[in-house]
Amino acid sequence: MSTHHALVKLQHVGLRYGAREVLKNINLEVHRDCITTLIGPNGAGKTSVVRIVLGLNKASTGNVWREAGLRIGYMPQKLQIDQTFPLTVQRFLQTTQCKDKQQMQQALDEVGAGHLLSQSIHNLSGGETQRILLARALLRDPNLLVLDEPVQGVDINGQIELYDLISRIRQQRKCGVLMISHDLHLVMSATDHVICMNQHVCCSGHPAHVTQDPSFTELFGVKGAEALAVYSHHHNHRHSAHGDVIPERNNCNHG
Repeated sequence: MSTHHALVKLQHVGLRYGAREVLKNINLEVHRDCITTLIGPNGAGKTSVVRIVLGLNKASTGNVWREAGLRIGYMPQKLQIDQTFPLTVQRFLQTTQCKDKQQMQQALDEVGAGHLLSQSIHNLSGGETQRILLARALLRDPNLLVLDEPVQGVDINGQIELYDLISRIRQQRKCGVLMISHDLHLVMSATDHVICMNQHVCCSGHPAHVTQDPSFTELFGVKGAEALAVYSHHHNHRHSAHGDVIPERNNCNHG
């Protein structure tokens, strides 16, 4: 049986805050061993979808299904800790209820931050901070990683390294990944499945297909869509001997 089975399903999900409709008729699946990325403008409802997946918000309408025993590791967009509060990386990681120093060291090693265990959380660079947040999520031994803007505050080279790291973690752990990102050029080559949102699902599928969808062009503009389509062409597919397009990663069937 394929390992790409659903971990989470949202079916006809809507969300309202009073008279304000935040989400309308959202249908999506997050699969094991696949990276699914939510894209869209500010206010599109991406964070609201993530909060529903995490169980922090209850859908106003529709159904939410999670695999029995699902373990979720969550990486927030940024770390907000009072600068006057003394906190080492080790003590921060212990907030996951993990008391095993060896497990914490292994998680840090996995994200390339093994040398930071005893460092102050306040002295880290942007890239180091994001790796610590990712290590904290991994301590839950997740079936599903939920990453909110995982390259926030990181320079371009660091962003590429972090997306490569996320891809390696997915491959090694066979976990599902649900990610929010605004870094469209980079994320289009770092994901298996894209869901383009603007309160509803505008379009979804493999990045090479989404960038050619009229809804994508309408949302991001002709110049933005053309730029992303060119980037996608060079990084997301190859050609057969007959000239046919073969996606590099198209093994996630989201229905």
